Amino acid sequence: MNMHHTQIDMSRYGRCIEISKRIRWDIDDDVIRGRAFDSADTFLPAGLSKVGEFEFLDADDKRLLSQIQGRTYANIFGLVERFINAKILELSQDHWLGDQTALEALVRFSDEEIKHQELFRRIELLAANCLPAGYVFDVNPNDVAGVVLGKSTWAVLALTLHIELFTQQHYRESIETEEDISPLFKDVFLYHWKEESQHAVLDELEFLRTDAGMTDAERDTAVDEFIELVVAVDGILQAQAVNDATYFATACKNPLSSEEQAVLEAGVLRAYRWQYILSGAEHPHFIGVLSSVINNDQAGRIMAALETLR
Repeated sequence: MNMHHTQIDMSRYGRCIEISKRIRWDIDDDVIRGRAFDSADTFLPAGLSKVGEFEFLDADDKRLLSQIQGRTYANIFGLVERFINAKILELSQDHWLGDQTALEALVRFSDEEIKHQELFRRIELLAANCLPAGYVFDVNPNDVAGVVLGKSTWAVLALTLHIELFTQQHYRESIETEEDISPLFKDVFLYHWKEESQHAVLDELEFLRTDAGMTDAERDTAVDEFIELVVAVDGILQAQAVNDATYFATACKNPLSSEEQAVLEAGVLRAYRWQYILSGAEHPHFIGVLSSVINNDQAGRIMAALETLR
């Protein structure tokens, strides 16, 4: 076992608490503020939705596709936060009779994730009021969490760190910089990002703490479990890309040919794989944390699995 991994800077837990207290926000008072979505607004920016790749869509239909993808974007976060919160509550036990600062940091993390789940349920209701009937998101958060939590803590935390890093990257690189999108949608991800910034730090600390207690054989198994989780996420994305492309075809202004429908479905899946898997897997900080604990063979297995999604 590599002993240098056990040197964890415990003061980082305390810094997460300080920031969490300072930026604390309320769903109604700070984020929604009595607003609704407007069907004239773009939701998810083109840098994430990749709608610019569909030359056969006019501006109205590109906007509709951005709204559908934005609705799914909020629903996917609500989905993953179910298992993230369960894992964080479980990990908090390790600190119950130990470092109370680490315990408080994780309890605050859990509290914020429960709030985020409520926020995304509210956003789904507001999106439903704005968009045509027929949208389908039928993935059960508890079923997904049951599968995820069946894997090792190392694998779950690797997936969680990856998600919470790409969340921040999407906000900073695509959402924050976009002038011409729904102000409400933008605010949802501004406030989400403010808290996710601390969550990514805590994920990393708990991931390294977990890793330090593992044997080489356990870590090797955990790498394969992480790959299995990425493949499971991809299965959800494949199904949702079909759902969203089918829904779009019923709601768009200009009917699609069967060829265009096939191109749209493939393009939406490509956008989803970028949003939820590849943008995180390519995140420099994620690569840095992961490569500090795995060997070349393990890194190669992860890279090979990701290549199949490109």
